[in-house]
Amino acid sequence: MQRHSERGLPVTVLGIGNLIAGDDGFGIHALRELQARLGGEAAFGLVELVDGGVLGLELLTVVEAAERLLVLDAVDAGLEPGAMVELSVDQVAAPRSGRLSVHQITFNDLIALARLRDRLPRELILLGVQPGSTATSDQLSPRALAALPAVAERALKILRSWQDG
Repeated sequence: MQRHSERGLPVTVLGIGNLIAGDDGFGIHALRELQARLGGEAAFGLVELVDGGVLGLELLTVVEAAERLLVLDAVDAGLEPGAMVELSVDQVAAPRSGRLSVHQITFNDLIALARLRDRLPRELILLGVQPGSTATSDQLSPRALAALPAVAERALKILRSWQDG
């Protein structure tokens, strides 16, 4: 991979989620939808697309290497299932206590660790939907599935704004 700065490619899109946990897999589905839409757009050659799946701490290097990071994920914001959620790095909540294990690393934990190490991306946006069901299933709920096109379109707008700025 060609490096365009010491941090990495100017823009990284990271899809995260579990594809066999219903709407929790939304970030991966959204990444695939975005990839299909970017397929013919050579102008997006400086965008790295990363399928983060259910990786935890291993994603810290991706977060810290990005200058601008767009994260696609299911986001529990207490909204109606299928509602689009967009958060800036400052809106991403602090790590929660009460995890069942110290081995459970959340995306919030990664952001907190990158912040602690003074290696946050210059810009970070978390984009996704409010999950409806995270029960065992390889399918998105109807509401999450219906939100895919709008989330992919919003992701494209974010990427274009980052290219222009």
